[in-house]
Amino acid sequence: MRALVLGAVLVAANPAHALFADDEARKAIIELRNRLTQLEEANKKLASQQELADQLAVLLRSLAELANQNEQLRAELARLRGGNEQLTKDFSDTQRRLADQLASFDSRLKPLEPQAVQLDGKSFKVEPEEQRQYEAAMGLLRRGEFDAAASAYQAFLKRFSASGYGDAVRFWLGNAQYGQRQYKEAIATFRAFQAAAPQHPRVPEALLAIANCQIESKDTKAARRTLEDLQKAHPGTEAAQAAKERLAGLK
Repeated sequence: MRALVLGAVLVAANPAHALFADDEARKAIIELRNRLTQLEEANKKLASQQELADQLAVLLRSLAELANQNEQLRAELARLRGGNEQLTKDFSDTQRRLADQLASFDSRLKPLEPQAVQLDGKSFKVEPEEQRQYEAAMGLLRRGEFDAAASAYQAFLKRFSASGYGDAVRFWLGNAQYGQRQYKEAIATFRAFQAAAPQHPRVPEALLAIANCQIESKDTKAARRTLEDLQKAHPGTEAAQAAKERLAGLK
């Protein structure tokens, strides 16, 4: 277009082909130049608009891609949220199962743990088997099975020599031997009980039992001495009162 315009200008400037006067020619040239400038500016605007259109198209494509990515992220987030909820549920279920298993384990383990026992004013801990054997021996004594009870007490002392039940076992072993009419053995057992636990609350009863063994063995002199010692050492006890009555009946 610029070439055509320049050609027209040259034709207008040539005297041999002049169709207009000089002033008119100059005006025509100026007008053509102005139109040429306008055309160039318009062409630039068109190019700029085309560039903007291309940029807008690129931007729209980017926005579309971002929107698509956003939807994908939302879907992934929903999937992860669902997975997280499932993991939370699975974790809670696992915790509950573990708690149930621990409770079950504790319930099975508890009978195997040492148990706190209070007996004759003394507190101590015993193993389950230790407690079972002691209670079994006591059951035999209560049923009057003196032979079996004595054997059970002796077996207990051999197996659990340091047991907190030891003092009580010696005392009841002496009673079982007395029930068997083994007076000599019973006296020795009660003496051992007294020596091992001189402050035991059943010592007065043990002394009275010794006196009874001596009476049954026809050793009245020894029985009198034991009953007198009992009254002096443990006045005010039921055993001391019983000793007073026995002394009154001795010849």
